[in-house]
Amino acid sequence: MAEAAVPSVRRSLELRSPGIWAILVVLVAAFSLLAPGFLSGGNIANIGRQSSILLIIALPMTLIILTEGLDLSMGALMALASMGIALVSAAGYPVPVAILTGLAIGLAGGLFNGLLVAKLAIPPFVGTLGTLGIAHGLAVVLTDGQSVVDIADAIPDFFGSRVLGIPAPVLVAAAAYLATHFLLYRTQFGVAIFALGGNREAWTLAGGRVCRCLVAVYAFGGLMVGLAGFLFTARMSAGHPTASLGMEFDALAAVALGGTSFERGDGWLFGTLLGVLAIGILRNGLNLLGFPSSMQVISIGLMVLLALFLDGLRRKP
Repeated sequence: MAEAAVPSVRRSLELRSPGIWAILVVLVAAFSLLAPGFLSGGNIANIGRQSSILLIIALPMTLIILTEGLDLSMGALMALASMGIALVSAAGYPVPVAILTGLAIGLAGGLFNGLLVAKLAIPPFVGTLGTLGIAHGLAVVLTDGQSVVDIADAIPDFFGSRVLGIPAPVLVAAAAYLATHFLLYRTQFGVAIFALGGNREAWTLAGGRVCRCLVAVYAFGGLMVGLAGFLFTARMSAGHPTASLGMEFDALAAVALGGTSFERGDGWLFGTLLGVLAIGILRNGLNLLGFPSSMQVISIGLMVLLALFLDGLRRKP
């Protein structure tokens, strides 16, 4: 059953369209010519650091989409986790305690989403939209909308640190990718995820525990959001109640760019990684060229549509 439900990595590579690869090649070539310093070691490391946060939330978003679900609360939960981390650190507690606080906040939010979707049968769009509002409100109320900047130096120092020459956030994101890949392709949990999106009725008739799997998927997403909240706090050198709002849409864009279907339970985790890289490269290149953030958002939307168009052309008989 596992072999039927979970596609092999090799088969996944063969099935995916070249759209995202073509976009990556064009982006790298264009910015190499137009943006001085784009290919410098420092800038490549910067792309890796900035992309690490998005990858950590795009990975569980892929799993949630595979179950035909959706999580619109990730950006708000990340802000709430970031505020929790910053407040605990500002109170003088050790950094590990602050990190655990962020993870606990993210996990609690994910469990809440899972219970809404699985136990109460609330549509994912509606349920996670409600969680978005609750998390955003709590993040703002905690400090009357003010940032928390009095945090331990070790937190922002981590974002700029390196291990064996590799930026620490990149290593964290790589570990998150490997863990998610293992869960999706090497465990019964992954089998259940593909089954829920591919044929939920058959999975239920075969004795599959739909409720438990859905709760676990959203809880995993919340835990990863808590981890991303730590990296976000380190990047901002502060806890900010609103700065991460909307990151869930970048995560959805990365998932779409990577070729994961939003309605068939068909996905490609490595494709999500490529989608994150495409968004990171696009944002970085446009920053180097002096384009405003609004233009970056428009460009990401156009890039997603282009990738879907190229994939559609390939599938036409």
